[in-house]
Parts: sequence; C-alpha cells; structure tokens
Amino acid sequence: MSLVVSCTCGESYKLKQEFAGRLVKCPSCGAEIRAAAIERRAQADPAFDRDQFLLRQQHLAINQKYHVWDEEGNAIMFVERPTHLLRTILVALAAVFGGVILVLSVVLAGVALAKVSPALAVAGATLAAAVGLCGLLAVIVWLSPKRHVTFYRDESKTERLLDVLQDHKFWLIKATYTIRDAAGERLGVLHKNYLYNFFRKRWDCIGPDGAMICVAREDSLLLSLLRRWIGPLLGVLRANFLIFDGDGDSDRVIGEFNRKFTILDRYALDLRADPQRTLDRRIALALGVMLDTGERR
Repeated sequence: MSLVVSCTCGESYKLKQEFAGRLVKCPSCGAEIRAAAIERRAQADPAFDRDQFLLRQQHLAINQKYHVWDEEGNAIMFVERPTHLLRTILVALAAVFGGVILVLSVVLAGVALAKVSPALAVAGATLAAAVGLCGLLAVIVWLSPKRHVTFYRDESKTERLLDVLQDHKFWLIKATYTIRDAAGERLGVLHKNYLYNFFRKRWDCIGPDGAMICVAREDSLLLSLLRRWIGPLLGVLRANFLIFDGDGDSDRVIGEFNRKFTILDRYALDLRADPQRTLDRRIALALGVMLDTGERR
C-alpha cells in the first residue's frame, strides 16, 4: 500500500511504505518532509491540529487535572491524572504498620541472639533489618497504583483522545511512560533519567521504531542549578523547557514549554518553530503535561 505525502507548497505524491518515518525531499520545492509525521497528522484528532496549546492546572482537586485551550481561549481538551487517594492512604498505613513490625522484629532478634553472642546479635539484627526492609518495600510497591494520564474531549470524560501510561510502579534511575492514541496505537515512549535530572531536567521521546523523536531540556543549565540550590524563588526561577528535534540535529529548537508568571499554574506549549509539524502534536502535548506532573511542579 502506498503512502500519500503532502508538502506545504501544495504538491502531493505517493511513496512506498518503506519510506514511512523518513525525511524525504519534495521534488517541486525541495523542502524536507517527514512522511510518517504527515501520515499521523492526517489521522490525528482536529483538537491536536494546531501549533499552540494553553494549559491550566485545576487546583483544590484530589486528582491532577488540566484544562487545555487553543490560542484563542477556546476549550479543546481535559486532562486528568488520578492520585488514587484510597490506595495511597492504604500504602501509607501499610508503611507505618510495616515499619513498626520491622523495628520490633529487629529488636526481638537482637535480644534473642544477645544471649548467645553479642557479635551474633548484631549480625542477626542486621540481617533481620535487611530482609524486613526489602519485604516492606516490596509490599509498598505492590500496593502502590500506577498513575496514568488521560486526555479527554471535555470534562464529561466520555471520549478519550490520548493516554500516557506509567510503565512501572518503581524505578531507580529511569522512568518511562508510553504514549498511546485513542485506538491504542503506540506513538512513542517518554524517558526520564533521574541521574541526569540532578543537574538539568531532561526528557527524551523514543518512537516505536527506536528512533529519537525529540528531546526536552530545561532552558538553561545555570538556571537549573540555581533552582536546585535556592528553589523557584517565588516563581522568578520557574522551570521552562526547550524542545529539540531528535533527528540528528540536537541544536534545532522546534518548540517551547513555558510556565507563565501567574499565581495559578498556567503553561504555554508553543510549536510555531516547527511549521512543517515534524513533531506529532499528540506527542508534544503529552510531553508538555508530563513536564509538569512528572516533575511534581
């Protein structure tokens, strides 16, 4: 089956499916076009068919909720990331109860073995503490819920547009989130490395074929370090991100995600630097939401 590609100059032509995902040149004007990106755009919902998105987080809500508008202030989407309050409380209670049991187990083991040998008591208490701590962490992870992000048409939540799925409950270094469209097709995977984020926050997006789609980094290394040392400083040092093209050109900025200087959390996702829309707008918006909720801002 052939792939129909349309250029901004108005020309359209057909390619073989083997060219999907590649950059091709328009024979008429010479402009470079990413075939897969244009194919996905044709299939995407009209709500994503724009270059600017305005987001506002809803406060005084148990779940994390966002309202998304277009550049003219028209509501186009509703986003929710449940906190699973009851399960979170259950995890907290389990942690407290397990911690008490752990302390008692260590003390009893130490007292019992102290009658035999002080050295054996120390070794036994250490072993009991290690085993008990591992068991407690395993129970906490098992009880903890995954927190997926869902994009809906509106607050009625009757029509789902996009999902960002938390892949694992527990991670040490890298966290990953899978982006799926309304039909369940995987669009990409977001990666966050905690070691790298210690100095400068960064998120990578990898496509289904393993190729890098885009990279989001804090706008300045110096500002990133200042935020770590002295905090946001009443919003003056608010974290903004630049989105870079992932196709071997890491210096080409194709978008920005900026926090507005307001009392309430308001954000602007600006993709006007990518007029050919090489970056799927669904991926860009999913990334924007995770740059906030995934960083606990």
